[in-house]
Amino acid sequence: MIYHSLRPHLPLPPETAPLSLSDYVFSLLFTSSAPETAAAFIDATTGRSISFSQLVRFSETLAASLQRRLGLTRGDSALVISPNSLHVPVLYFALFSLGVIVSPSNPASTESEISRQIELCKPVIAFATSSTAHKVPSLKFSTVVLDSPEFYSMMTVETGNLRRVRVSQSDPAMILYSSGTTGRVKGVVLTHRNWISAVAGANVLRQERASPTVTMCTVPYFHVYGCGLCMRAVALGQSVVAIERLNVRSLMSAVQEFRVTHLAVAPPVIVMMANGGDLVDSCDLRSLEAVLCGGAPVSTAVIERFTKRFPNVQVTQAYGLTETTGGISRTVGLEESQRLGASGRLIPYCQAKIVDPDTGIALPPLRTGELWVRGPSIMKGYVGNEEATAEILDSEGWLRTGDICHFDRDGFIYVVDRIKELIKYKGYQVAPAELEHLLHSHPDTVEAAVIP
Repeated sequence: MIYHSLRPHLPLPPETAPLSLSDYVFSLLFTSSAPETAAAFIDATTGRSISFSQLVRFSETLAASLQRRLGLTRGDSALVISPNSLHVPVLYFALFSLGVIVSPSNPASTESEISRQIELCKPVIAFATSSTAHKVPSLKFSTVVLDSPEFYSMMTVETGNLRRVRVSQSDPAMILYSSGTTGRVKGVVLTHRNWISAVAGANVLRQERASPTVTMCTVPYFHVYGCGLCMRAVALGQSVVAIERLNVRSLMSAVQEFRVTHLAVAPPVIVMMANGGDLVDSCDLRSLEAVLCGGAPVSTAVIERFTKRFPNVQVTQAYGLTETTGGISRTVGLEESQRLGASGRLIPYCQAKIVDPDTGIALPPLRTGELWVRGPSIMKGYVGNEEATAEILDSEGWLRTGDICHFDRDGFIYVVDRIKELIKYKGYQVAPAELEHLLHSHPDTVEAAVIP
């Protein structure tokens, strides 16, 4: 049985039409109701911001500088090692418009980890900050420091017109890094088409509002979650507040100061807010309407504690992988968010099936098995690793997620656990996540982890 998205669909751009992710996102931005002077990105630490018009202008100016001064061209790869900042989205859009492959790395990565990533993405240039530049191997290629006067000049001082690049949607846009449960890091190749379909799905699900959306991004831009949020927010004309160092005090203060309406977090933040404390209780969080949680399932007990403390805040859950260009399912609206334990319904353009791991047979609703997904957001493959690509992608385009899930009769997906993490006990298969949910049901539990 194949499950299809129940969401509305709008036609995607013709697959053969030349189109970069930058051009597609900006085309949607220009049709949104966002004022040009509204803040696109806000730095929660400094209070500095760039408007939507500045974002477009800076991206185009930077692209021209990178093209003319540094000779970057379509098919080149660029390594980016930076925490969240105002410069990173500008850089991403500039590189996308040139057809340069963006390969972002975790600033906390060790030099050996970065060397492995360099081996995979083969960059011709690196972009880093003054605090991360030392991690780039010397003498291999030039490094541009993002918090330097030189970069600011490249972003703001016009050096000539940009020579437009014909970018194919099938061209790689990013190489992100994923190891999952299989050990050594792999480079996930995501195309412009992958990202365009992901952004298009968010545009279809856009909800009309009387007031502006202000989303706080607590997840890094080098991760598919943070990067996807960034792309979707610009396309929809929504402001993003970025925070570099996450702690309870800075998070709660920023929500209050910038009147944040939507908060994008990982599960530990939900747990922290659900458990309360003086810092949480002392802040004015009345602007907050919804919390989007991704990266891992959140237990029903935690969500119940959260909604009891914040009865006017929706908890939106989603499910996705780096290999699927982020979320392939999510809850939308108040009614769906009340379906506790569910990771939502399939997003537009996505298909799925639940497969018995032993027989390979597709299963009906309420039966548990491995989730397989297919659609235009599925990765191109693992860079330089045809064997690993063949193990996860079949000839019909189905991606084996490695996650144990089931659908209910209304099309909601429930994530149980990873196949490789199941605990076999007296003939039974016990999911660590189920044990973690049980531990989280105790009100005194702050964190819980079950390791097979």
